[in-house]
Amino acid sequence: MPPVPRRRFLQGGLLQAGLGFLGGAAGGGLLPGGRNLVPTVASEPFPRVAAPLRGLSLAAYSLRDEFAWVDGRPTGKQLDLFGFLDYCAQLGLQGAEITSYYFEAPLTAAGVHALKRRATLLGLDITGGAVRNNFSWTPGSAEARAEVRQVCDWIDRYADLGAPTIRVFAGVDPTGRLDEQQTIDHVAANLEAALQHAERRGVLLGLENHDFTQRVGRLEAILSKVDSDWLGVTWDSGNVEAASDPYAELQRIAPRAVTAQIKARVQVAGASQPADFARLANLLRQAGYCGYLVLEYEENAPPREAIPGLLRELRKALG
Repeated sequence: MPPVPRRRFLQGGLLQAGLGFLGGAAGGGLLPGGRNLVPTVASEPFPRVAAPLRGLSLAAYSLRDEFAWVDGRPTGKQLDLFGFLDYCAQLGLQGAEITSYYFEAPLTAAGVHALKRRATLLGLDITGGAVRNNFSWTPGSAEARAEVRQVCDWIDRYADLGAPTIRVFAGVDPTGRLDEQQTIDHVAANLEAALQHAERRGVLLGLENHDFTQRVGRLEAILSKVDSDWLGVTWDSGNVEAASDPYAELQRIAPRAVTAQIKARVQVAGASQPADFARLANLLRQAGYCGYLVLEYEENAPPREAIPGLLRELRKALG
């Protein structure tokens, strides 16, 4: 028989039986050596060993107004991605998230390798990558094929950089004529096409709660339609649609997180409030997430003035 995909394995309840065998209690069990196995539910595709959060990273998007290149065009400004890595190291960070928009054009393999070398010498992990895409186009259309091809090209580049995950978007209906279910179907089909290449290169795709998927139920619906071990969530603390309790919404998708972006503020019933960093970190810990927390700065104050203070707050929240 062919191997059973993990999602079907979990939906069949076999993992719960395995947990009972390992620990005997419904709340979880122990692996050899006494390590805790995080409890899972039927929709949870990532059984994980409980471990501390790995460290702090910074998204390149945080310095978006300083980059010398944006979408392959020179801006006349000074900062390149090598300088961004230097800045992350100066801040005492453990990692950096590299955004595709800011690579110098034309992008060459030598340029990618040089960036990886700089990160290695600075002691930084490339914690993830980010692309701009729209997977809401009709599957199989010229537009959808172009979006999938672009994401696959970046999968190759980020795999060469050693990035474990890539942030991708559902996007928005480009025609204005699709209903919610049609958009969900389109996004799921286009994701599946890109995931075939992601699996070949060993890179996880993280669908962000952004645009169409700021409504968490839509994000969950897309994930439920895609049967792949290589799809998870880019968990963004600032992108929850008009929720009275954004923390509860974020808790729903935390078990699926493959990378986590932390923002300075959250939206509570449409009103902006300072984020509770300790509460956000605990939501992730409780879900078994053990990757990096990636600060993505989007506030109005100059980033180089505000980012160091936010990092101090995050370090304090992490203890």
